[in-house]
Amino acid sequence: MTVRTDLPPALRRATELLAVRGIDPLVQDGYLDTLRQPPGSIADAESAGIQAFWASKAGAGFYQFAQALVRAVLKGSRTPTEWLVLPSKGVILDVGSGLGHVTGVLADSAGGDVVVLGVDISAPMLARAARACTDSRVGFLLADAGRLPFDDGCVDGVVSTAVLQLVADRAAALAEMVRVLRPGGVLTVMIPSTKHGPAKLMSALPGGGVHYFDDDELPGMLAAHGLTDVHVRRKGSFQWVRGAKSPAAGIAPVR
Repeated sequence: MTVRTDLPPALRRATELLAVRGIDPLVQDGYLDTLRQPPGSIADAESAGIQAFWASKAGAGFYQFAQALVRAVLKGSRTPTEWLVLPSKGVILDVGSGLGHVTGVLADSAGGDVVVLGVDISAPMLARAARACTDSRVGFLLADAGRLPFDDGCVDGVVSTAVLQLVADRAAALAEMVRVLRPGGVLTVMIPSTKHGPAKLMSALPGGGVHYFDDDELPGMLAAHGLTDVHVRRKGSFQWVRGAKSPAAGIAPVR
């Protein structure tokens, strides 16, 4: 695929990492659409239950509300960037970036040599994030967390905040985050682990669409995916869990 010289620096970098190089992603509203969905849509991630809800108009509205609420709380309580072990150069992936609040914080904290790419399945939220972001180190892509469009082992750090509890196939999404992470890189995931505070409001989703993690569940999942040096930090009703991909790890596709 020919490098797009008409794109901002962060999005040009994103096109260099895409696994499918035969088709240019659609560029609209300031983000790259790797799923080639019409503007204003929520992509169908080919999974039942909660993803079908996200594809509806009501789901799109609730998704925006729930993600904006959680990220507003996170913004007020300060993302623990000093604990995330962010790389000092390369590419950081923010999976489930929503309105881009955390994406911007990651760019500010990591420094000038890092590109931060926010990935989300909500086109309306990505459009708002792209409009609000003026940092040339930040770019946004429409993509499915369960089928990330990037090459194996191509990003230097992965962060995902308040998203995994909304995904129907959590194991597949986590496996994708591990797959695209380079050996030696660090994955950090934040989830609500109790039904308190803002997490309780999300329990109103039809069909029990939000999964609430037991205290040991997410650390166990990271370990099961081969991550080492797993650490846990709790802030209020949120649990932050990080783990490192072994430098000797092979980069075998897990899709």
